[in-house]
Amino acid sequence: MTQSAAGDAESTTDDGVVYDLGPDCTLEDVDEGDRYLATVNGVVDYGVFVDLSDHVSGLVHESNLDADPAVGDDLVVELVEIRDNGDLGFADADVAPEAVDAVAVVHGDEVGVDDLTDRVGDTVHLEGDVVQVKQTGGPTIFSVRDGAGVVPCAAFEEAGIRAYPEVGLDDVVRATGTVETRDGAVQLEVDRLVRLRGEAEAEVRERVEAAVAERAAPEEVEPLIEWPAFETLRDDLAAVAERLRRAVLSGRPVRLRHHADGDGMCASVPVQLALQNFVAEVHEDPDAPRHLFKRLPSKAPFYEMEDVTRDLNFALEDRERHGQRLPLLFMVDNGSTEEDTPAYRALDQYDIPVLVVDHHHPDPDAVGPLVEEHVNPYLHGEDYRVTTGMMCVELARMIDPSMADDLEHVPAVAGLSDRSKADAMDDYLALAAEAGYAEDDLRDIGEALDYAAHWLRYDPGDSLVEDVLNVGCDDPDRHAELVDFLADRARRDVDEQLDDAEPHVEHERLDNGAHLYRLDVENHARRFTYPAPGKTTGELHDRKVQETGDPVITIGYGPDFAVLRSDGVRLDIPNMVEELKTEFEGAGVSGGGHLVVGSIKFVSGMREPVVDALVEKMADAELDEALRSTLVREDD
Repeated sequence: MTQSAAGDAESTTDDGVVYDLGPDCTLEDVDEGDRYLATVNGVVDYGVFVDLSDHVSGLVHESNLDADPAVGDDLVVELVEIRDNGDLGFADADVAPEAVDAVAVVHGDEVGVDDLTDRVGDTVHLEGDVVQVKQTGGPTIFSVRDGAGVVPCAAFEEAGIRAYPEVGLDDVVRATGTVETRDGAVQLEVDRLVRLRGEAEAEVRERVEAAVAERAAPEEVEPLIEWPAFETLRDDLAAVAERLRRAVLSGRPVRLRHHADGDGMCASVPVQLALQNFVAEVHEDPDAPRHLFKRLPSKAPFYEMEDVTRDLNFALEDRERHGQRLPLLFMVDNGSTEEDTPAYRALDQYDIPVLVVDHHHPDPDAVGPLVEEHVNPYLHGEDYRVTTGMMCVELARMIDPSMADDLEHVPAVAGLSDRSKADAMDDYLALAAEAGYAEDDLRDIGEALDYAAHWLRYDPGDSLVEDVLNVGCDDPDRHAELVDFLADRARRDVDEQLDDAEPHVEHERLDNGAHLYRLDVENHARRFTYPAPGKTTGELHDRKVQETGDPVITIGYGPDFAVLRSDGVRLDIPNMVEELKTEFEGAGVSGGGHLVVGSIKFVSGMREPVVDALVEKMADAELDEALRSTLVREDD
């Protein structure tokens, strides 16, 4: 334990508290400004020498004496100076020893958080910084970290009364107490809590930060497959892994927002389980994984003001009620576009850092100044075929490598769910096959995830989604039966929806040779049930692609929105949205997504001119060369 130099430690007890040191106590157990029971062991012309314990003694100078004590007399003294050479200077506190109810201090060993499990029942010292202060109906709980871990330290005052009120978040402290167990986990029951200052504070901060930096470093893992496209993203993902691990070590809650579709859940669930495993390793509080991490689905593929307002409200309430830090926001499978920036600017009013891993077409100029890490394949010359689920499986393994065997099928599910045509899909399908998943099994999992997400709405459905994805599921038979049930229901509902909608689908051949199919999903598809308009449009599109084998564009539209799908046509939906914004002032045009998959919003009164202009732009788009040659042969 570090010896406190003069002014380095500051007692946070009431001025009237007097300590009675046990015989084994040393200089490590005393602090300048505190009062102690002492016994006179020698009288000299310039004062008296006193003993506080077998190892702590010093001089009360005659100028600081109010009486003429004799050897063997008891005094209450105040420690006024700790000299650089270790000598102690005291002053007579002018308090009768028999009138005080002294607090006993027992000497303890210096330990780290990861030593506590083996020290139950022992009195110990722990140094670190405070990452949470929570007032309960009983003790005040100070969560203290030393860089290796975080332990709750329970300080008792009167029931519900704040103990050590001068100790706050981020203060560096020395906690002395007894190691006990509560609900199967260790905690420190505090006898004394001292706030460190000066050199002692600086030394502890330096030691803690070095330990945090070492433990926050992401694990070195080989990717599941060899893929050059991923190698360009590896360093960016490692930076995100480091930030997430550091947040856990700092006691900062993580709030993960993800698009509520198959790829979004394939991306978010592995990260959720990896981070919760890491929280459980670092924090001695068994409830920490539940309190420090939340997965929150978003219906829109961007961060809506409704979502950010709700998130901010809960974060501020948790800070007030539970003494938590404001959270770190982790955006997954959304968060890269200009549409996200109003919500980000709301967060920018608070200490809430934002990290993004996404594969939608980004607007880095708009998003960049508002986020601290932004991982997106478009920023490295790749595109949406590198799905967020593929990236986040590797991210999860950097956080917790032990999960590797549970995740081998997940990138393939993500790719199939988002219709990725990446060259790596063959390797991911082969990897899943080695783990026991046929391609049909993977497609069923994706269907089941979409179906579950629809009915869960804003609920993360942790246990259900983990069982469907078979990540963290402890019953393979339950997984198989659940996926079969949900996927069958999903296919049934899709078939019924498309059978009813098919007679109302409008078809035309565009100037570039592509088929255009339109469906009024507001009037010719069932509402408030599965599949939703986006899914309905996507399933109709897939059916038409299979029927024709030609380039196909499908538009599903409602009063104030249009959902777009394209195959074989080189669209740039984000750019089209920007052009429509300029061309139609007052139309309220917004939207985006991938280059060939996306959505557009507008005011209902401008639907017809906006959609017509959109079709004209699609008719001017180039076709993929392979499909263009097919059309030429058919025309001949």
